[in-house]
Amino acid sequence: MNIYFLGIGGAGVSALASVLQSQGHQVTGSDEGVFPPVSTYLDQAGITYAKRFDVANLPEKIDVAVVGTTAKMDPETNPELAELQARGVPCYNFATYLGQYTQGRENLIVAGSFGKSSLTALVAFLLRHAGQDPGWFIGAIPLDLPKTGHAGTDPLFIMEGDEYIVSLQDRRSKFELYSVGHILISSIVHDHINMFPTMEAYEAPFRKLLSSLPPKGLLIACHTYEPVRRLIGDRPAVWYGLKPNPGYYAENILIGELTCFDLVCPNGNRLALETELLGLHNIENIIGGSAFVLERGLMSGAQVQAAVRSFRGVARRLDKKTRASAIPAYEGFGSSYEKARSAIDAIRLHFPDRRLVVVFEPHTFSWRNQDALSWYDHVFEGCDLVHILPPPKIGATSQSQLTLHQILDRVHAAGVSAHGVGDTHAFLETMPDTLRGDEVVLLLSSGPLDGLADSLPQALDARFGHRT
Repeated sequence: MNIYFLGIGGAGVSALASVLQSQGHQVTGSDEGVFPPVSTYLDQAGITYAKRFDVANLPEKIDVAVVGTTAKMDPETNPELAELQARGVPCYNFATYLGQYTQGRENLIVAGSFGKSSLTALVAFLLRHAGQDPGWFIGAIPLDLPKTGHAGTDPLFIMEGDEYIVSLQDRRSKFELYSVGHILISSIVHDHINMFPTMEAYEAPFRKLLSSLPPKGLLIACHTYEPVRRLIGDRPAVWYGLKPNPGYYAENILIGELTCFDLVCPNGNRLALETELLGLHNIENIIGGSAFVLERGLMSGAQVQAAVRSFRGVARRLDKKTRASAIPAYEGFGSSYEKARSAIDAIRLHFPDRRLVVVFEPHTFSWRNQDALSWYDHVFEGCDLVHILPPPKIGATSQSQLTLHQILDRVHAAGVSAHGVGDTHAFLETMPDTLRGDEVVLLLSSGPLDGLADSLPQALDARFGHRT
């Protein structure tokens, strides 16, 4: 089929495009404001896309259109969508199409407030490392898998299940549209406050997800989070977590460039595991992914050991960006308070003797909303200096938008040294000269960071690469 993706630069939309491309479908699309790493990924995947919306972009033959859910997807303002509808081309949002496409598969839905992308990539990588061919759908770019989406030939399909709404017109969570075979829940903490203003509202879709688990389905859940334990209640579940619990957990954790720990299994068996990933949250993810494949009997302990050692994670989840600099720079995904704190805690854990300099962009609606201003009271604890970019203006009129001045005032009140970045070009020129050589830099955003995620590490390599 010829499938056109309108809004192909979104993480989920581009992943679905990869799934369909892997089956031989002709995939093209368009978007505006596509930035790395998705733009780089699409180019490397050989997926042709236009960088603006124009009727001229549309191929003559289109069997199906998959339409993103951004504010730009309105037929009154988007000429491509208006033309698709005029032609009578069947149009679907990506969650609906993905749900229909995977309806006959044995789907593992990986859900939770954070850890979804890493866990989905991990399970897919574990099985692929063992010679299997599952399908997968990942809303981030895995460093060890060829694509963000893959159809696979095995019955199992591993799906990142997002609790965010399908669209402003369809307020269901995306994972409500998926056929559930098994569930892996990584965490539940209040997130997406612009769509779920209360914790009760945020938990509601997870209740629905749990109620959709079939009798023979496997439920793997992180014991660390009280809302997870409460919502699961007395349902049969395989638990996991960092600390001792009724299921899988870690002992003898030794943090280093290569972190080692023992995976303790419910039957008393132990697996000695090693990982290059940073942070305790990544150890917890490894425990959860290992629990699924071991409980399902899909891999042996020895296979898990070998695969975990080789797993490098996903892009923007604390992957090292510098190559030669004596001051290392890592990129973290800071779309929520918990994700930002996990990244900061991981850097502090692995670099306890270095000054931590953070470059932060309040990209998501939550970071830019007046209701989340209290997040800034504690999020940067342990940071020596924070450089903060202005909040993006897109969608600002639809919510109670914070200003950079308000954010800086709140961070200063928390006792953290912070500066606003008004001109990123000037910042790029001057920032390396302010460093002493004993720092570690964390680039933290879910957005483009105005290109600093790539340009600043290059500047650090040039400035500090000669040092030993």
